[in-house]
Amino acid sequence: MRIAILGAGAVGCYVGAKLAAGGADVTLIARGAHLEALRRGGLTIVTQEGERSHHAVRAVGDPAEVGPVDTVLFLVKSYDTDDAARRLAPLIGPGTGVVSLQNGIDNEERIAAVIGAEHVLGGAAYILAAIVEPGVVRSGPARIVVGELQPGPPSERVVRLVEAAKAGGLAAQASDDVRVLKWEKYVLLVAFSALSAATQLQLGDIRAASAATAMLREIMAEAWRVGRALGIPLADDLVDRQHALILSQKDTEGASLRHDLLTGHRMELEALQGALRRLGRQTGVPTPWTDAAYAILEPWAIRNARASG
Repeated sequence: MRIAILGAGAVGCYVGAKLAAGGADVTLIARGAHLEALRRGGLTIVTQEGERSHHAVRAVGDPAEVGPVDTVLFLVKSYDTDDAARRLAPLIGPGTGVVSLQNGIDNEERIAAVIGAEHVLGGAAYILAAIVEPGVVRSGPARIVVGELQPGPPSERVVRLVEAAKAGGLAAQASDDVRVLKWEKYVLLVAFSALSAATQLQLGDIRAASAATAMLREIMAEAWRVGRALGIPLADDLVDRQHALILSQKDTEGASLRHDLLTGHRMELEALQGALRRLGRQTGVPTPWTDAAYAILEPWAIRNARASG
C-alpha cells in the first residue's frame, strides 16, 4: 500500500513510522529544518518513558516527487488546509483516498472543494505528540479512526488503511459514521484547547480551579448542543464522559493551541473556537462561553500571525 503523509509533523511522523513498520510504502512530505533532518538522519521517536527508536524514512518536500498513491494522510495545520489541498493533485489517482486527521470539524469540506468529494475521507487521531527538535518526535500511544464521509459500512479503502495501521502496531478503527467520532473529539478538543491556551497553564493547574473546570464543561456542552443541532447523533452522556476523560490526564498535559500561543506560532483558533462560534450562529445555538474564550485568544492569534509573517 502506497501512503503519502502531507504535513509530516509530529503526528504524521509517528503514524508514518508505524505504517512503514507494518510494510506500507510511506513517504513523508515535510518542510524546513524538519525535512532536512529527516533526509539527513532519519526519524527518531522518543516515548513518554524516554525510550528512543530510529527509523529510516523517505522524506520529500514536493508532492510531485511522489506521484499517485493509495492514501494521503492530510495533517497540515488547519489554517494551511486550502493551500495544501491545491498541492494534492500529483498524489491523486482514480481511487486515492485523502484522510484528514487535522484539528477542527470542517477541513473535509474545504479539501473536497478542491479535489472532489469522492476522494475525501474523514478521520480522527488521538495522540499527544510534539517535535522536540528537527527529526526528533516525542509521542505517547496513538489511535486513529477512519471512515467514509457518508455513513455506512466501511469501504475497501478504509479497511485496507486500518489493516495497514494495525500491521505496524498502530491502534486503528474503521467507523460506520465518522461524523460522530470527529464530533466526539471536537467536543473535547475545542474546550480543552480554549482553557489550556487562555490560562496558558498545564492541566494540573486548570484542574485545581473549580471555575476553570466548570468553564471547560460549559464549552463542551455548547459544542454538544451545536453538534446535535446539526443532526449529529451524539450520545446524551458525551459531555460527562469527555469532561471526566480530560480531567483524568497527567498534570503536565497542554493543548497544541497553548503551545503555539506561547511559542509565537500561528494558532488554530478559527478551526477550533472560531468554527464553533460560526456553527452556533448558523444553528441558533448560543455559545457565550466559547465567545469569551475566543475574545481572550483572538488578540494572541492576530499577534502571532503577524509575527509569523
